[in-house]
Amino acid sequence: MSTPESNQTATTSIVAPGHAGHAVQAGHAGYKGRPGPAGHALVTGAGSGIGAAIARDLAAHGWEVTGVDVRQDALDAALADVRERTGAPVHALVGDLGDETFARDAVAAAWERRPLDALVNAAGVYPAIPFLEITPAQWDRVQHVNVRAVLLATQELGRRAIAAGRTPAVVNITSGAARAARPGTAHYSTSKAALTLLTQASAVELGPSGIRVNAVAPGFVDVDSPVNPVTPEYADAVRRNVLPGRAEPGDIASAVRFLLGPDARWVSGTTLSVDGGASGGTTALPQHWPTTTSTQQPAADGPGAAPTTGAPAAPSPHLSEVPA
Repeated sequence: MSTPESNQTATTSIVAPGHAGHAVQAGHAGYKGRPGPAGHALVTGAGSGIGAAIARDLAAHGWEVTGVDVRQDALDAALADVRERTGAPVHALVGDLGDETFARDAVAAAWERRPLDALVNAAGVYPAIPFLEITPAQWDRVQHVNVRAVLLATQELGRRAIAAGRTPAVVNITSGAARAARPGTAHYSTSKAALTLLTQASAVELGPSGIRVNAVAPGFVDVDSPVNPVTPEYADAVRRNVLPGRAEPGDIASAVRFLLGPDARWVSGTTLSVDGGASGGTTALPQHWPTTTSTQQPAADGPGAAPTTGAPAAPSPHLSEVPA
């Protein structure tokens, strides 16, 4: 296994119960002529979608990246793409974040290679199950991957960073579903609401040690994920944003990079919505009534109403100078 200073960029894997891992083929060290690594970031869910976009964006901006995913082939392909595009050092950790020990083990393994400067918890599962059909096992699976793994990974990072006197930053990927439930997402929306509060709680307790914790709440981003597929009808309905156009995974990655960087040094415990304005309101609804009713109109003698017959006209507003 190579070190960050070696001439080759190897990747490594750790094995959680039920998962076999292997190293991705070595790539080229360096950053296509740019200086060395800005820091070492661990990104979960890096095998596809938003997680892969975050890994790619950080690597393009000088970060050494360790990616985590349960799907070995997907992670290999995503990190090979990162390496080909950027020449950055990339490493793979393969395992299931639903396993009680894997989240801690992943942080520990990445830290042993090189102390971490950033943790991005982007992994999540989003099954569609009607409320009355959710089983305890299905509920637990979503909470374990989407919330418990974040808790365990952040705890492990916090313990190691405090002991070493380091101040990494953490960004959690939550969702607009934390604020508004949708059919078939009781388990998912609950997990993302919990993650929002976990972000705040960990920011409060880790903040005195200089560790910042924030979250990014994306709106709908169509990443064509084999892990969390959606129907075209759902995608068309949920992507109705205030701003025109559609979100790209890179929009989320840019927000994450900002929160990890020095320009966000005084930002912690917050959730940044990157949703095309959807959290502010919706343009999907028509105006609820075309006109006003008589009761809704201002009173005849109220402010803005025309004066009644025989009443003196109100004085016109005017400006006057105040003597110096």
